[in-house]
Amino acid sequence: MMTLLPMCGIVLVNGDLGPVLDFFPLPGCVVHAGFSWLVFVVMASIVVAVITPLAVKVALSRTPPKLLPRNPYPRWWRGAVLLCLVSWILAWTRFDWFARVQPFTFFPLWLGYIGVVNGVTYRRSGRCMLTHRSGYLVGLFLFSALFWWFFEYLNRYVRNWYYTGVDGLSLIQYALFATLSFTTVLPAVLSTYEMFVTFPGLSGGLDNYLKVDIRYPRVAAGGGVCIGCAGLLAIGIWPEYLYPLLWLSPLIIVTGIQRLLGRATIFTPLKHGNWKRLFLLAISALFCGLFWEMWNSFSYAKWIYSIPLVQRFHIFEMPLLGYAGYLTFGLECGVAADLLHLEKAPSPVPFDNSCRPPEL
Repeated sequence: MMTLLPMCGIVLVNGDLGPVLDFFPLPGCVVHAGFSWLVFVVMASIVVAVITPLAVKVALSRTPPKLLPRNPYPRWWRGAVLLCLVSWILAWTRFDWFARVQPFTFFPLWLGYIGVVNGVTYRRSGRCMLTHRSGYLVGLFLFSALFWWFFEYLNRYVRNWYYTGVDGLSLIQYALFATLSFTTVLPAVLSTYEMFVTFPGLSGGLDNYLKVDIRYPRVAAGGGVCIGCAGLLAIGIWPEYLYPLLWLSPLIIVTGIQRLLGRATIFTPLKHGNWKRLFLLAISALFCGLFWEMWNSFSYAKWIYSIPLVQRFHIFEMPLLGYAGYLTFGLECGVAADLLHLEKAPSPVPFDNSCRPPEL
């Protein structure tokens, strides 16, 4: 359903599905509407209005630091650090002897990152996804490829990013290269989330904050699904203005359907005023986003942004307001984790169970 709705939007407008259905070559740079101060200020104000109350609550909370067991780093942690550093060097340099495999540094770089983060989590809590939930971690790698290919598909409509440095790859080579790279997205974000859970001060005070208790949850869920579907349809009609719905509509649709089926969602803890998981998922994706954009900036095979109306004030390749998309993306990563039944796994940190995903 979510893949067909934007296509239906294009059919309603002009019926030209060629650019959407062509898998390769990738769509290049598209000239979008120029920068608008009005749009920038309005969008920035919305982001600030949503984030500021949570950030202030955390900043003002006096969460006492909890004494954690000082476990040694696992044996593989140094290997992960080495893999990350070597891949980083190779990604940003242009050695002649490395030229043939220069485009393929993304996967080992992020594989090293995932190992490093899991090692820090193990050091602080005695547990981590790699050592205690390896089956779930494998599932995340496999599901992550499909997960991100879906967003690549939606980008065919809005054309907010495109790739360079992959022109020499055949169709099969690109498909394998991209799929392998995409497998690291969910493991990176969810591993970072588990690491952040071991730092109580990052979400202090959010386990007892504003309660959001909707009187008619099924009605709200049904309305949300309709709004999300309308948003995906509208992306195909007005991609120049509604591209933020690429990150919002799938989240609204999936969580709405979960609620209609009588299942818990990532928003269920809000009924009791617990905002911890949402906040940590959002900042985990933002944290990974900073590394994604930093490492991307000097890599050979890379993505470049072309975003309507807000393409200014870049941090690396990403315009400033683009980082707001990572906040919502973190929630979608949490939804993906729930779909893999990660909520039934043991708590990654025994000293704090408040950030566990809700039970079904």
